[in-house]
Amino acid sequence: MTASPPGYVLRVHRSESIDDLRPRVVELLKAEGFGILTEIDVAATLREKLDIERDPYLILGACNPRLAHRALEAEPSIGALLPCNVTLRMEDGGTTVEIMDPQVALGIVDNAAVASIAAEARERLARVADALGERG
Repeated sequence: MTASPPGYVLRVHRSESIDDLRPRVVELLKAEGFGILTEIDVAATLREKLDIERDPYLILGACNPRLAHRALEAEPSIGALLPCNVTLRMEDGGTTVEIMDPQVALGIVDNAAVASIAAEARERLARVADALGERG
C-alpha cells in the first residue's frame, strides 16, 4: 500500500501503467493551461550513467506560461523554482502520480504576488489530481 504523501506533493495512485497513464496526465495538465517543457526518464538515465536498474520513473516539467510570466514579473529569480514537476512512477502494481505543490515550493519566496500565483497554480494542479481519481 502506498504511504501517505509528503506535504509537498499531491498524490494519486492508478492501476494503469506509466505508458498508458502518461497521455491522460498530459491531457489534464493541458486542460489547466500547462504544457510539458521537459521529460526526464530517470530509469533510463540511471541505467545509462550508473548501470543501475530501477522501476520506470518519469519526471515531467509542467509549465503554465501565463502563470510563469506573472511569477517572473513579480520575482525575476523565481525561475530557479520552476517548472512544476509531475512524477509518474511504478508502485504497487500501478502508477503513482505526484504533483509538486507550488504553494509549498514557492512559499519560500517572501512576495505576496508570488503567493497568489502559487495558490492559483495549486488550484489548477489539484483539479488535475482530482480528475485522475482519489488522492492519497
